[in-house]
Amino acid sequence: MKQPVTLALTAGEPAGIGPELCLQLALEQRQPGIVVVACKYLLQARAKLLGLTVELEDWSPGKQAAREPGRLSVLHVAGLASTDAGRLDPANSAYVLETLRIAAQGCLDGTFDGMVTAPVHKGVINNAGIAFSGHTEFLQELCGVERVVMMLATEELRVALVTTHLPLKDVSAAITAERLIQVTRILDADLRRFFAIKHPRILVAGLNPHAGEGGHLGREEIEVIEPTLDKLRQEGLTLTGPLPADTLFTPHWLENADAVLAMYHDQGLPVLKYQGFGRAVNITLGLPIVRTSVDHGTALDLAGTGKADAGSLHAAIRVGERMAQSAKREHNE
Repeated sequence: MKQPVTLALTAGEPAGIGPELCLQLALEQRQPGIVVVACKYLLQARAKLLGLTVELEDWSPGKQAAREPGRLSVLHVAGLASTDAGRLDPANSAYVLETLRIAAQGCLDGTFDGMVTAPVHKGVINNAGIAFSGHTEFLQELCGVERVVMMLATEELRVALVTTHLPLKDVSAAITAERLIQVTRILDADLRRFFAIKHPRILVAGLNPHAGEGGHLGREEIEVIEPTLDKLRQEGLTLTGPLPADTLFTPHWLENADAVLAMYHDQGLPVLKYQGFGRAVNITLGLPIVRTSVDHGTALDLAGTGKADAGSLHAAIRVGERMAQSAKREHNE
């Protein structure tokens, strides 16, 4: 039997499509309990702009989250400076980060079973004088963990990354044995914990074309990647590779794999996004909490038009629910 879960949903950048994606949830029946962590006046303003009739219910810990069409539970967060759709305002930045902090803290203390995040705008937060590189790093610091792993997933494919937002010229130096060990252990452990995969099978991409061609096209595979994978195999991890990235993403390999570990951002994510953009989910592994997110940005040009597609948000909620249920089962066993 599925265990009921309650997820916190942060509405993201106030000027973007996040608030209206949250409102779209109110138009349908919801299986997991959803509590939107946001300024209720922002949601009211966006609902009025879009002509939506949504009953916003104040929520507090211990209260059941609304699941019926037309109603939405909201944990109100104060401090919003403006509600204009499509117009960034740096004065909203502290409020945006406060919604993330409240949602994450609620997961840490057991109020929520997980959190789902609508997109934020990194640029406007930094323009406000607040150093911010993204949800992932913010949650890593807040939860006090040494390493986190970014993984994007569709129903058919999961791709995790050894390095994330680095210039290509810096990637090789960043792929150390220590980092590769940490990332691979986290990926293996969280596939077990959050996805109920008892013996994860992981395909590992090489860094260089043809996985280095025996050292003729680069020596990272020989000097770092292969020895590290051998060490991890001795711990019981099921790892195949390093494999050439140009043939790894084919049915021959993928049909017998639970996840792909790519060495850098644009090695793995273009394939996944081509395969499933708009229904993919961004997942942060290595945290003590469940966190999923949409696979798109704030889409300022669509904000307030009613044309935003909630497909990725629905996927993020479905995956977040499954992850939370899996974690609960593991905790109870």
